[in-house]
Amino acid sequence: MATERGIVTKLDSTTAWVKTTRTSACRTCSAKSSCSTGESGKEMEVEAINEAGAQIGDRIIISIETASLLKASFLLYVFPILLMIAGAVVGQKTGPLFDMDPSLFSAVVGFLFFFISFWFVKSRGNSMARKNEYKPKIIRILKPQ
Repeated sequence: MATERGIVTKLDSTTAWVKTTRTSACRTCSAKSSCSTGESGKEMEVEAINEAGAQIGDRIIISIETASLLKASFLLYVFPILLMIAGAVVGQKTGPLFDMDPSLFSAVVGFLFFFISFWFVKSRGNSMARKNEYKPKIIRILKPQ
Protein backbone atom coordinates (compact mmCIF):
# COMPACT_ATOMS: atom_id res chain seq x y z
CA MET A 1 0.00 0.00 0.00
CA ALA A 2 1.50 3.33 -1.07
CA THR A 3 1.01 6.07 1.52
CA GLU A 4 1.68 9.78 1.62
CA ARG A 5 1.12 12.59 4.14
CA GLY A 6 -0.88 15.68 3.29
CA ILE A 7 -3.16 18.48 4.45
CA VAL A 8 -6.86 18.72 3.61
CA THR A 9 -7.55 21.91 1.64
CA LYS A 10 -11.15 21.42 0.44
CA LEU A 11 -14.07 19.16 1.26
CA ASP A 12 -16.87 17.70 -0.80
CA SER A 13 -19.64 15.37 0.36
CA THR A 14 -17.51 12.18 0.36
CA THR A 15 -14.16 13.42 -0.91
CA ALA A 16 -11.45 15.79 0.19
CA TRP A 17 -8.77 17.63 -1.72
CA VAL A 18 -5.39 16.93 -0.17
CA LYS A 19 -2.20 18.92 -0.73
CA THR A 20 0.83 16.65 -0.58
CA THR A 21 4.53 17.15 -1.05
CA ARG A 22 6.03 14.55 -3.35
CA THR A 23 8.46 12.58 -1.28
CA SER A 24 8.48 8.85 -0.58
CA ALA A 25 7.02 7.10 -3.63
CA CYS A 26 8.26 9.65 -6.16
CA ARG A 27 11.82 9.71 -4.83
CA THR A 28 12.49 6.08 -5.76
CA CYS A 29 10.45 5.95 -8.97
CA SER A 30 12.51 5.26 -12.08
CA ALA A 31 10.17 7.42 -14.20
CA LYS A 32 10.43 10.53 -12.01
CA SER A 33 12.57 12.44 -14.52
CA SER A 34 9.97 12.10 -17.27
CA CYS A 35 6.91 12.46 -15.03
CA SER A 36 5.56 15.90 -14.22
CA THR A 37 4.51 14.65 -10.78
CA GLY A 38 7.92 13.21 -10.02
CA GLU A 39 9.73 16.38 -9.01
CA SER A 40 10.51 15.70 -5.37
CA GLY A 41 9.64 18.53 -3.00
CA LYS A 42 6.96 20.07 -5.20
CA GLU A 43 3.38 20.22 -4.02
CA MET A 44 0.42 18.65 -5.73
CA GLU A 45 -3.26 18.39 -4.88
CA VAL A 46 -5.16 15.12 -5.16
CA GLU A 47 -8.77 14.14 -4.64
CA ALA A 48 -9.12 11.44 -1.98
CA ILE A 49 -12.03 9.52 -0.49
CA ASN A 50 -12.61 10.89 3.01
CA GLU A 51 -13.10 7.65 4.97
CA ALA A 52 -11.61 9.10 8.15
CA GLY A 53 -13.90 12.13 8.35
CA ALA A 54 -11.09 14.67 8.02
CA GLN A 55 -11.79 18.40 8.12
CA ILE A 56 -10.12 21.32 6.33
CA GLY A 57 -6.63 21.89 7.73
CA ASP A 58 -6.22 18.38 9.15
CA ARG A 59 -2.89 16.66 8.59
CA ILE A 60 -3.69 13.22 7.23
CA ILE A 61 -2.29 10.10 5.62
CA ILE A 62 -3.65 9.00 2.25
CA SER A 63 -3.07 5.62 0.66
CA ILE A 64 -3.82 3.69 -2.49
CA GLU A 65 -3.83 -0.08 -2.84
CA THR A 66 -0.71 -1.51 -4.43
CA ALA A 67 -2.77 -3.68 -6.81
CA SER A 68 -4.63 -0.63 -8.13
CA LEU A 69 -1.38 1.27 -8.54
CA LEU A 70 0.18 -1.64 -10.43
CA LYS A 71 -2.86 -2.03 -12.73
CA ALA A 72 -2.79 1.66 -13.59
CA SER A 73 0.99 1.59 -14.12
CA PHE A 74 0.70 -1.44 -16.41
CA LEU A 75 -1.99 0.27 -18.47
CA LEU A 76 0.01 3.47 -18.74
CA TYR A 77 3.53 2.14 -19.30
CA VAL A 78 3.52 -1.51 -20.41
CA PHE A 79 0.34 -1.87 -22.50
CA PRO A 80 1.34 0.65 -25.22
CA ILE A 81 4.71 -1.05 -25.69
CA LEU A 82 3.12 -4.50 -25.90
CA LEU A 83 0.61 -3.25 -28.45
CA MET A 84 3.38 -1.65 -30.51
CA ILE A 85 5.34 -4.92 -30.52
CA ALA A 86 2.19 -6.84 -31.50
CA GLY A 87 1.59 -4.36 -34.32
CA ALA A 88 5.16 -4.76 -35.53
CA VAL A 89 4.79 -8.55 -35.61
CA VAL A 90 1.46 -8.28 -37.45
CA GLY A 91 3.03 -5.85 -39.92
CA GLN A 92 6.02 -8.12 -40.48
CA LYS A 93 3.77 -11.11 -41.22
CA THR A 94 1.20 -9.28 -43.35
CA GLY A 95 3.49 -6.94 -45.31
CA PRO A 96 4.00 -9.42 -48.17
CA LEU A 97 0.21 -9.88 -48.46
CA PHE A 98 -0.06 -6.18 -49.38
CA ASP A 99 2.99 -6.37 -51.64
CA MET A 100 4.96 -4.09 -49.28
CA ASP A 101 8.38 -4.31 -47.70
CA PRO A 102 7.86 -6.29 -44.43
CA SER A 103 10.20 -4.01 -42.44
CA LEU A 104 8.48 -0.82 -43.55
CA PHE A 105 5.00 -2.27 -43.07
CA SER A 106 6.08 -3.58 -39.66
CA ALA A 107 7.14 -0.09 -38.57
CA VAL A 108 3.95 1.53 -39.89
CA VAL A 109 1.60 -1.01 -38.28
CA GLY A 110 3.65 -0.98 -35.06
CA PHE A 111 3.30 2.78 -34.71
CA LEU A 112 -0.36 2.60 -35.71
CA PHE A 113 -1.01 0.10 -32.91
CA PHE A 114 1.05 2.28 -30.55
CA PHE A 115 -1.13 5.33 -31.27
CA ILE A 116 -4.30 3.23 -31.01
CA SER A 117 -3.09 2.20 -27.55
CA PHE A 118 -3.11 5.88 -26.50
CA TRP A 119 -6.80 6.10 -27.36
CA PHE A 120 -7.46 2.90 -25.39
CA VAL A 121 -5.40 4.09 -22.40
CA LYS A 122 -7.29 7.39 -22.36
CA SER A 123 -10.74 5.80 -22.53
CA ARG A 124 -9.85 3.06 -20.03
CA GLY A 125 -8.13 5.60 -17.78
CA ASN A 126 -11.26 7.75 -17.73
CA SER A 127 -13.39 4.79 -16.65
CA MET A 128 -10.80 3.76 -14.04
CA ALA A 129 -10.73 7.30 -12.62
CA ARG A 130 -14.43 7.02 -11.79
CA LYS A 131 -13.91 3.86 -9.72
CA ASN A 132 -13.16 4.26 -6.03
CA GLU A 133 -10.60 1.46 -6.12
CA TYR A 134 -8.25 3.73 -8.11
CA LYS A 135 -8.70 6.79 -5.89
CA PRO A 136 -6.54 7.44 -2.85
CA LYS A 137 -8.26 7.18 0.52
CA ILE A 138 -7.70 9.15 3.71
CA ILE A 139 -6.87 6.39 6.15
CA ARG A 140 -5.80 8.36 9.22
CA ILE A 141 -5.92 11.83 10.72
CA LEU A 142 -2.62 12.78 12.34
CA LYS A 143 -2.43 14.51 15.70
CA PRO A 144 -1.71 18.26 15.54
CA GLN A 145 1.94 19.17 16.08
